[in-house]
Amino acid sequence: MAFSEFEIKQIERAAAAFLEVRRPPAGVRHQVDLQVRINEQSVEVIELRPHHSDLSKAVESPTAKAEYVGQGQSWRVYWMPSDLEWHVYEPQPEVQSIEAFFTLVNADENACFFG
Repeated sequence: MAFSEFEIKQIERAAAAFLEVRRPPAGVRHQVDLQVRINEQSVEVIELRPHHSDLSKAVESPTAKAEYVGQGQSWRVYWMPSDLEWHVYEPQPEVQSIEAFFTLVNADENACFFG
C-alpha cells in the first residue's frame, strides 16, 4: 500500500532536513549530488554523478533504503555494497521513524552508505 499524503509530507520534511545537512555544497553539485526518492513503501537515498562519456546524463547510485514495515510500524534499513544488491544494514536493521533512518544514514558510522 502506498504512503498517505500525511506520510509523504512527513517523509519530505525529514528528507529536506537530511539534504540540508548532507548534500554537497552548491558549487560542486554538478559533479556529485544527493537526492531522496519516495517509492510506494520505501525511501531511497541516491547519489548522482555525471555520466563519464555524456555529461548531460546523470548516473544514479543508490546508497541507502528504508522500507516501511506496517505491522511493526518501523523501517527496515538497507545499504548497497559493490554487488549492487540491497542488503539489510546489520549494525541496525530497523529504526522506529523516518527521521531515525536519515540520522543513521547521515552518521554513516560504518562507512556503508557513503564509503
